[in-house]
Amino acid sequence: MQQQIKYASLAITVFLLSGCLENTRNTDKLCQDNPELRCEELNINDGQCRVARTNLIWHRLKVNKNPTDVNKITEYELTQKYKQCLEVAAQIQPIDQAELKQRRFNALLSSGKNMERLEKELMKYNTPSSLYFLWSQTGDTQARRKFLQLEGKPEMESADLQYALATFYIDRDKEKTIKLLNHALELSDPEKLNTSIFESLASLNQLRHRQEASYIWAIVGKHFGVSVASPESMRLMYGFSEEKFDMLDDIADMIIDAVEDKEYHPSMMPEFKK
Repeated sequence: MQQQIKYASLAITVFLLSGCLENTRNTDKLCQDNPELRCEELNINDGQCRVARTNLIWHRLKVNKNPTDVNKITEYELTQKYKQCLEVAAQIQPIDQAELKQRRFNALLSSGKNMERLEKELMKYNTPSSLYFLWSQTGDTQARRKFLQLEGKPEMESADLQYALATFYIDRDKEKTIKLLNHALELSDPEKLNTSIFESLASLNQLRHRQEASYIWAIVGKHFGVSVASPESMRLMYGFSEEKFDMLDDIADMIIDAVEDKEYHPSMMPEFKK
């Protein structure tokens, strides 16, 4: 029996190693067949940062086929991850491999230049996603102004963009922020939920002294993976009667079901008397 287990373990190891080598060979061939991917600037044969580098190379192929603003933003993010990995790798002192250290340094410089290139390219799009990216990532105030001017336009009707608007207003207009967060949740894909929406709604309602709504959003958030206080601490924090807790839990369950079915509407949250 132990011998069988040993052979099975060996087979799994060989399979995984084979898959890893196959993936490397596929990436090498991709680079050979597509010089426009500029793989040579990515220190292709270095054992460090292999995953980040491979993800970036394959995404560059996607960008070449479909150079949308969203794809270029993803390329920027993948380049940033690769650069962060290189910054760590550049501190590793290879034994008798000065050339390898130099290649890592060159790849690090190239990554920075590519991020600058992508920023300039994204300036040409003037889409909500590109404008928000330039504002949030580079601090471009002109991009922020243009982005805010799009508020209320059909192209802003997505969960991500409504949440992006909410981040601007959170320190300026809390009621408007709550409204935008609710609309973001209304537009959300249940498979790609931004759980920060629940955290923000719980916190903002707490600040507005809407204890019932704050508790409901905390319970909803907990269902979707947000870390909250223990049930005992929640009961001490909010101080409702058991009957009221039960009622609020029922409302939370209704909202959870609606979010999961993509049928949430802000009117599902009752108006509670202060």
